[in-house]
Amino acid sequence: MTKTILVIEDEFSIATLLKYNLEQAGYVVETAADGQEGLEKAIDLQPNLILLDLMLPKLDGMEVCKQIRQQRMNTPIIMLTAKDDEFDKVLGLELGADDYMTKPFSPREVLARVKAVLRRFTQNVVADDKDEVQEKMYEFGQLRVYPERFEVFLQDEALEFTPKEFELLIYLLENKNRVLTRDQLLSAVWKYDFAGDTRIVDVHISHLRDKIEENSRKPMFIKTIRGLGYKFEEPKTT
Repeated sequence: MTKTILVIEDEFSIATLLKYNLEQAGYVVETAADGQEGLEKAIDLQPNLILLDLMLPKLDGMEVCKQIRQQRMNTPIIMLTAKDDEFDKVLGLELGADDYMTKPFSPREVLARVKAVLRRFTQNVVADDKDEVQEKMYEFGQLRVYPERFEVFLQDEALEFTPKEFELLIYLLENKNRVLTRDQLLSAVWKYDFAGDTRIVDVHISHLRDKIEENSRKPMFIKTIRGLGYKFEEPKTT
């Protein structure tokens, strides 16, 4: 099934170039030239992925990202900006962006990033054959995670995650009881060079704790290993 990408970009030349190259790669592309139009199209179209410029008229990219997440949309968002600013990057991720690209970028780089994000965040897993496949599920106390369904339940209450948060959670679960450094998590989950941007990991760990821990200041699941990184543990029963 052809995937739809929404490009929210006010610079006509950049929007046109992105649209052309994405369509040549087989995607259906919609564009919006300001934040308000982009937000409305995102809600109406429910695209598979959004390329979102940071500096936009009417509503800036940060506000668009924030409002999209408030709509409980899990659509992957790649934020685009001309600013090479660590604060902008971390703030965008805190508001729910999944990825971040700094202008100028090449069409090849954009296509590679889009393909990687869509491949990782595809929620419907199709089996290679028609035989029934046993569903995978992780269960730790009151926490249940269904990787194929993109679903997480805590005490039978459904939780909402961005795709990047979910991918990080799955990686932690798959490496239960292993200490994982921030650099390891960057390499495994983000899959490209974010060297030195370890605050990105910290931001997402904080998001996960807010959602799955009863007390995020005294986490039962995701433990900080001082000077090393993080480790997912199953709570000890007494």
